[in-house]
Amino acid sequence: MVDRLARLQLARAAREFAARSNSSLSGLVLLTDDERMTDPLASISALPRGSLVVLRARDPARRTALARSISRIARTRSLRWVIADDPALAAKLGAHGAHFPARKLALAARWRVRRPDWMLTCAAHSLSACARAARIGADAVFLAPIFATMSHPSRSYIGPLRVRLIATRLSVPIYALGGVDARNAKRLAGSRLAGVAAIGALACVEFYGAVRSN
Repeated sequence: MVDRLARLQLARAAREFAARSNSSLSGLVLLTDDERMTDPLASISALPRGSLVVLRARDPARRTALARSISRIARTRSLRWVIADDPALAAKLGAHGAHFPARKLALAARWRVRRPDWMLTCAAHSLSACARAARIGADAVFLAPIFATMSHPSRSYIGPLRVRLIATRLSVPIYALGGVDARNAKRLAGSRLAGVAAIGALACVEFYGAVRSN
């Protein structure tokens, strides 16, 4: 079960990554998830100031409603936030930018040209995908899965050794995503990662516990 101490420990590890990488971005990223974080607003409100939130929601109505709520929380908590796979909504609601899945890097490239002022992040699952995201001008790449994860239990994971090598070979900020928590983040220590991104490890106890009990 994730508790406040575990979230604080992960946030501390994220700050250490960001400090070593000299990145201007937050070292800590929360990604919402329709199944594993049914009501993400409490978890977002509990984030340290300056953290980054990636809103992911499949249903357009739910995505819009959450975006409006996250916008209010972000102003209060000095958070930065982006919307996944819906750049039009991000532009409409004044998000700090947009996030794109690995299969939509061409779309990300077009929005990089349209909105050079935006924070633009991309998902990647390999060194080559990270390199393509860097070439289109992504501000950060979420490399996943680093460890075994509840989101994709059958997918093979990258592991700490390979993520170290990938982060060393690229100048774009790389965030470790997938199964990362306060305990195993220590296995990534010393790498050139810009930070860590998480779902369950940043969820408040009541929501994460509800998912685990189902």
